[in-house]
Amino acid sequence: MNEDPAKLSLSNFLAGESNDPLQAPPSFTNWMRACAWAAELYEPELLATADAHTMITYGGKPRPVINLCSYNYLGLANHPEVLVAAHEALRTRGLGACGSPMLSGMTDLHRELERRVAKFLGREDAMLFNSGFGGALGTISGLLRKTDVAILDNRSHLSLRDGAVLSRCRTEKFEHNDPVSLDTALSRQKGRRQLVIIEGIYSMDGDFGNLKELIDVAESHGASVFIDEAHSMLACGEHGRGAAEKFRVEDRIPLVYGTFSKAFGALGGFVAGSKETLQYLRFYAHPYVYSCALPPVVVAAILKALEIGTSQPELRAQLWENADYFHTQLQDLGIDTGASTTYVMPIVIGDRERMYRLGHELRRRGLWVAPVDYPAVPQNRICFRACVTAKHTRADLDEALNILADTLVPAALQHA
Repeated sequence: MNEDPAKLSLSNFLAGESNDPLQAPPSFTNWMRACAWAAELYEPELLATADAHTMITYGGKPRPVINLCSYNYLGLANHPEVLVAAHEALRTRGLGACGSPMLSGMTDLHRELERRVAKFLGREDAMLFNSGFGGALGTISGLLRKTDVAILDNRSHLSLRDGAVLSRCRTEKFEHNDPVSLDTALSRQKGRRQLVIIEGIYSMDGDFGNLKELIDVAESHGASVFIDEAHSMLACGEHGRGAAEKFRVEDRIPLVYGTFSKAFGALGGFVAGSKETLQYLRFYAHPYVYSCALPPVVVAAILKALEIGTSQPELRAQLWENADYFHTQLQDLGIDTGASTTYVMPIVIGDRERMYRLGHELRRRGLWVAPVDYPAVPQNRICFRACVTAKHTRADLDEALNILADTLVPAALQHA
């Protein structure tokens, strides 16, 4: 492959190039060598906690940074009470669950968390997964069958798309948040069981799902609706029940999925709905049946995080105050944040080589944002992703804005 490495992406290396399926494509290896300077921005070594200010390794040395990479939206990952709960569970329960929930890994702590999540969301039951990605994949693949149809937003998370593929069902896509496009997709698959899959907040665009209008269309076709509230759970809505609560559509969505790796500050996922549906899913969601259960130490921490997140609404208020301020200031600088209206904000660069060059400059200056390349986003929307949290101070945000202004705005003028 003799193309300019800057014009290539991960989508160019999916075909096998040798007789050995265990060998990486040589063209990929060569591409990685040629683009090593860009790859240095990935898999950074975090040397401290995921706080608003933290320490990473950059250029072989510890580098203090303002952290706009973390999903720790409410600061619960490092909350003193959460850490105390985790320490106590570690002392009394040990490290791991040491078995799948189906056979030996279920504890009273797991059952308590299931009950607490179900009560929090006003559902009959809940079940836990040890992975946010695996839980979404397992829920979709566990419920859908070959004769079904999954109707997905074209910005759907890969875990949802992979779940549909694993189920071997038919799939249709509709244009992002577009009810007319959804209506067309549903009309193409009449006579089959259909599941419309939407998200509370889209993780790359940072915008809310167009819940009311999309649900209206789904209901007009007799289709069921599934919502992934990974980035919105505990951080949106008056009581923290996510985007469905914010837009008052909870009673129209029978099954809700969420993760513990975002606002809860831990890891894992959960699905909540009717007892009958979850009883079925416990036997057919492979990542649940065949994976080790969440460690009890993590479950104890999540229980405390849920308690704090539901009893201290001021954390959500601070998160949104910070997000609104940062978003307004970015717009005043003329920085393209796409359709974002939340604490997840793309900073659109639109050019791969320029994005990586600027990414190094931002880290040198002490600002940590995530590089997002195609195919995770469209070619013309290559960007940085910034995540604001409740724990960022106004001084943190102003310092980040000054760094962005000094780095991105002059670069944009040169590029224009």
